[in-house]
Amino acid sequence: MGNVSYALVFVLPVESRLNASIHMLFMLSDIEVIWLDSTKRVVDFKRAKKWRVYAPKKPAKYIIEGPVGLIGSLEVEEGDLISWQVSEEKGKSVPVRVSLPGRVSFDKANGFAMAESVKELKAEKN
Repeated sequence: MGNVSYALVFVLPVESRLNASIHMLFMLSDIEVIWLDSTKRVVDFKRAKKWRVYAPKKPAKYIIEGPVGLIGSLEVEEGDLISWQVSEEKGKSVPVRVSLPGRVSFDKANGFAMAESVKELKAEKN
C-alpha cells in the first residue's frame, strides 16, 4: 500500500444512486472511492479503474475519492460510520488534503477540520 496523503469529499444535493455515480473517463490513474448515505454510513466502496463508470450499490449522499490505498488505510467495510466536522462550507468542489492512518486531518483552509478513522471507531466499540 502506498503513502495515502489526501482525499476529496463530495456532498451531493440529494441521496441517490444516479447522482452518486462517477466516471473515470480521461483519468490517468486509478483511485479508490467510498460512498456514504445521509447518515455517513458506508454503502459501497471500490477501486475505480480508468475509462469506466461506477455507481454505488445503494443511494449515497457523500462520496470520498482518494488514491489507491485509502480503503485499506481506513479498513473500510459496508455499514461503517465515517464522520468529520465541517469548519467552513464551500460552494464548489475543492481538493482536501488528509493525513492517514489514524485520525484523518482535513486541511482547515479547504473547509474540513477533522474526521475519525474507521479503525479508531471500531477500536472504541470493542
